[in-house]
Amino acid sequence: MSEQRMTVVRPQDQHTGTETGTEARTGAGAGGQAGATAVAHPNIALIKYWGKRDEHLVLPRTDSLSMTLDIFPTTTRVRLAPGAGSDVVTLNGVPATGEAERRIVTFLDLVRQRAGVAQRAVVESENTVPTGAGLASSASGFAALAVAAAAAYGLGGDARALSRLARRGSGSASRSIFGGFAAWRAGRPAGTPAEADLSSYAEPVPVGDIDAALVIAVVNAGPKDVSSRAAMRRTVDTSPLYEPWAASSKDDLAGMRAALLRGDLAVVGEIAERNALGMHATMLAARPAVRYLSPATLTVLDRVLQLRRENIPAWATMDAGPNVKVLCARTDAHRVADAVREAADGGAVHIAGPGPATRLLPEGGR
Repeated sequence: MSEQRMTVVRPQDQHTGTETGTEARTGAGAGGQAGATAVAHPNIALIKYWGKRDEHLVLPRTDSLSMTLDIFPTTTRVRLAPGAGSDVVTLNGVPATGEAERRIVTFLDLVRQRAGVAQRAVVESENTVPTGAGLASSASGFAALAVAAAAAYGLGGDARALSRLARRGSGSASRSIFGGFAAWRAGRPAGTPAEADLSSYAEPVPVGDIDAALVIAVVNAGPKDVSSRAAMRRTVDTSPLYEPWAASSKDDLAGMRAALLRGDLAVVGEIAERNALGMHATMLAARPAVRYLSPATLTVLDRVLQLRRENIPAWATMDAGPNVKVLCARTDAHRVADAVREAADGGAVHIAGPGPATRLLPEGGR
């Protein structure tokens, strides 16, 4: 086990997604500290992650690219509990149960195994994004848990290593380790499991002069009838449209990287919209179909198209859920928000810009 102490992103670097940082303080066993608190933000994929080639290691079939948001943070504290017989997990002040508890405890087991520390932990997580509604709550949740748990257990690693670790909790969490725009490498399909694991991580994406915003129209904040994991598995296994979409996604990613570098928001938006609609088409072609699009979703999509006809540049993207995110220039964000708010028929609308990297907070701070 490495003796390197964990590196975290400095607050002054948080919008760049750089990998430089300050070292976490050490305290409790194995070079860790008795407790650590981290804050992370969700990200919205502009080139989608949809489909795993390895369920256990959470290795995706394709690369993806996202924008980390500056809203909806998750704050998670991990405190070691010497002598405790089990982990204690609370989410928004309520004891975690069922699948949510199982995923967190399984993740902590992975951290303990890597750190060589057996102590159980108390985990307190406060999430401000609606859970299970296609708004990337698992991305911020597991990114915060990865950074806090790694610090508390004294697990060494830089931002790339933390990205690989967060991936094991939730694939999209690998991208929330970084601020701004980040791309998640699918990694090498060949080689040993350990080599495949090491090859799959997120990294910052160079961006030119682009002042982007995402307008988020929450048409339904409730839990989804079909979880993302189940829908992803069904789509990969049964949809005849999946493989063609995955192949085209590679070209989409290359085009978006180039457009971001030259600051071409229009091309970024065009690629993001077609990639998202293509992903939902693969779900509709699954057997049986997975349909997240609601009547309100379609109304918002129609309004985005009308905005472009009115010469207001705006493009839609959607994750695995009914809610619509609209990419636009920051200067147009309020006009776009007003338009989609009307179309969303009373649903909540939020404006987000590029957000910060996951970071540790001083102990005692929130």
